[in-house]
Amino acid sequence: MNFGSNTEEARKRVEELTKILNEANYNYYVKDNPTITDQEYDKYIRELEDIETLYPELASANSPTKRVGGEVIDKFLKVVRDKPMLSIADVFNEEEVSDFLKRVESEVSPEYVCEYKIDGLGVSLIYEKGKLVRGVTRGDGLVGEDITHNVRTIKAIPLELTKPVDIEVRGEIFMHKTTLEKINKKRELEGKTKLQNVRNAAAGSVRQLDSKVTAERELDNFIYYLPNPDAFGIKSHLEALQFMESLGFKVNPANKLVKNDEEVLKYIEEATKKRKSLSYEIDGIVIKVNRVDLQEKLGYTAKYPKWAIAYKFPAEEVLTKLTDIIFTVGRTGRITPNAVLEPVIVMGSTIRRATLHNEDYVNMKGLKIGDIVSIRKAGDVIPEVVEPKLERRNGTEKEFKMITECPMCHEKIEKREGQVDYYCVNPNCPRRNIESIIHFVSRDAMNIEGLGDEIVEELYNLGFVKNITDLYNLSDKKREIMQFDGYGEKSVNKMLENIEKSKNVSLERLLFGLGIKEIGSKTAKLLASTYENMDNLINATVEDLESIRDIGHITALSVYEYLQNNKELIEKLKEIGINMTYLGKTLGLNDLITGKRFVITGTIEGYGRKEIKEIIESYKGVVSESVSKNTDVVIVGSAPGSKYSDALKLNIMIWDNDKTLSVLNNLPKA
Repeated sequence: MNFGSNTEEARKRVEELTKILNEANYNYYVKDNPTITDQEYDKYIRELEDIETLYPELASANSPTKRVGGEVIDKFLKVVRDKPMLSIADVFNEEEVSDFLKRVESEVSPEYVCEYKIDGLGVSLIYEKGKLVRGVTRGDGLVGEDITHNVRTIKAIPLELTKPVDIEVRGEIFMHKTTLEKINKKRELEGKTKLQNVRNAAAGSVRQLDSKVTAERELDNFIYYLPNPDAFGIKSHLEALQFMESLGFKVNPANKLVKNDEEVLKYIEEATKKRKSLSYEIDGIVIKVNRVDLQEKLGYTAKYPKWAIAYKFPAEEVLTKLTDIIFTVGRTGRITPNAVLEPVIVMGSTIRRATLHNEDYVNMKGLKIGDIVSIRKAGDVIPEVVEPKLERRNGTEKEFKMITECPMCHEKIEKREGQVDYYCVNPNCPRRNIESIIHFVSRDAMNIEGLGDEIVEELYNLGFVKNITDLYNLSDKKREIMQFDGYGEKSVNKMLENIEKSKNVSLERLLFGLGIKEIGSKTAKLLASTYENMDNLINATVEDLESIRDIGHITALSVYEYLQNNKELIEKLKEIGINMTYLGKTLGLNDLITGKRFVITGTIEGYGRKEIKEIIESYKGVVSESVSKNTDVVIVGSAPGSKYSDALKLNIMIWDNDKTLSVLNNLPKA
């Protein structure tokens, strides 16, 4: 169509076509309700392209013709945000969800909005007078990259809003599962490497310098957050979602207002069931306090809003190659085989190593070097080798052989009778000593901030700290330490201050920090609360220790031998001024709690899970994470998980909400 010199007529037709095409995109990609055929859409887009070719001054940056891409940039520019794009803290089980809800409800009386956590790439979109002017990646939260040229190609993102407002919104760019399949089929035919998953594919697509490549990737978008609701008179998150939808943004229809913890957990359960049937990937559920004023009251940490959490779905398994098995030495001298893996992404992070625990574990799994193995990352924390894929073996795999010497000091290693682990018994093994000091200063032990692994190792290698007592003499060597690069007066003073502060921690932290074999933080607390001070504990016999529920012969013997063989060390620590007394609450004995093992599932009215755990432990009970034949009581609140059915199968005593409240509310603690 040629309008000759009548530019005004051409302008009117451009506006008309733009309106038709924008509405068509909105109805198709946002509302999932096509109003014109593909043939009509193609006809209109070609007409608009022809007019823009003849009248280039009429081709705006937000023209529907830009959806096909074509703009090429040299590099991505950095953009600094006025308001940081914060991450949301992750939780990994229903108990942690319940703890979050209890914490929130201890401060405010909220409702919540539950949303799918889309597995894609975070983006903020900025509009001026209703027109898209910028798209920015999350980056580090404060500084992101300008991806405007690629954002324009995503048809679910409006180039022009229904109202001429200045606004920033935030959301997730993602790729549908079927799109990834289609792209990978094409790449396979072209001899290219397949894209690994929808998240990586989406992230890689929006970071293309050529927007035409991005356009071909058929990305989608959901908007989920309005950073400044007050500017629009909006009082709640749900109202903000509805407002953004009215402007033409695509908002996930699965978002739901819920009123209490029971409805939150029900939403999670239903989403877990629907997950596989969705056209896009979700890796969890986001739970947000609905009212804006309550969000502000709850506030923020440096990294996260306190009014929202993200529940992450359980472990995912992937395949990779076991390229080698190497050995490390721990603080007790324990020799641990570790899997060296071809790097693989599991639940968003790259895994290169995984512990194989001991020789028996490797043999039980039947692992060989060179195997293709399945890996999972339980709780999004610890990578685990699940099994070798026997059908993938080709005969080049090598048998696993246990070493006979310490990999650090090369002394002969030993395996005690009745135990599965090998140990380096050389007390002067440098790796053992370094690891024991690292453990002593760790968060669950003496909690000495500023003494990370690298600093401990450096202080050891420089000769300042050869054992744990040397830590408390560092103030005498302050000037010498400050001569080394990276040890300024301020940082050294802070380190020394934290070391001094550690003298006042409770006995169980010291017991755990000493690195006694078989003693974890729970057993250390049990010993400390039972014996109340170090002298009482040192005077205990093996039989005395064995009489404590959950302490068997091997643990009792390990504690007894350590304390008898290290009296000189303990005396030195006393002289230094380290506390040797249990500082926790011990409220005496209770027939219903003392000596019993509990598991908690679901939500108990008026109590957080952590609070119940502390009460049980103050009466010398034990709280475990999983149900077993050794469990005495399972506390079952509203919306319980699989632990409830486990308790029924094993015929274990169950305390429901009313029973639990009757016990807790009648204790002196309450």
